[in-house]
Amino acid sequence: MPITFQENINQDTSIALWKITETPEELEQQLQLKEHELTLLRSLSKEKRNLHWLATRVLLRKMLNTDEYIDCQADENGKPVLMNHPHHISLSHSHEYAAVMVSKTKKVGIDIEIIKTKIERVQNKFMSPKEISFIEEKHKIEHLYACWCAKEALYKLNGKKETSFKNHIHLEAFNYLDKGALQAKIDKSDFKEFYTVHYNRFEGYMVGYVAEK
Repeated sequence: MPITFQENINQDTSIALWKITETPEELEQQLQLKEHELTLLRSLSKEKRNLHWLATRVLLRKMLNTDEYIDCQADENGKPVLMNHPHHISLSHSHEYAAVMVSKTKKVGIDIEIIKTKIERVQNKFMSPKEISFIEEKHKIEHLYACWCAKEALYKLNGKKETSFKNHIHLEAFNYLDKGALQAKIDKSDFKEFYTVHYNRFEGYMVGYVAEK
């Protein structure tokens, strides 16, 4: 599976998307999995989850440009961390695509979602009334997905389970474009920080990604 899209954010940080065309067996052959990883892999109940898990790690290997074993584990909040590389990473997947963001120096977050109209039914669960008020009717579904992916990317960067999309992650009003950026902040009792989040409509998907300043 060739890299479908790749962008260098700066000299230390990059993102990539990969369209998954392989079988789980073909992907597994490209990895050096330890026994605990094989056990986890076998525990995934659906083939799609199996495929996504493998694809993100094959893409990660290609982005790090290494043939050596990559020890990727989850921390206490479920955030993926590399135990034998200094890079910060974020992983995402949706249907036919895997997405990875890598940085040598900064915490990062990435999210990819297939665009479907069902997001309209759940907008009140992750958007505040103020945020809903700036959604453009002309591009409503895409605009909502840009917001969702931005919040998911920020959630992954923050890496704390108790972070609420609606109550802790706040987006400034922005006009929707198929590729653009928005201003946001994470505002919690013990933490406050501002970010620039980028988003990009890619085929029938939306991608959001962010790195620390």
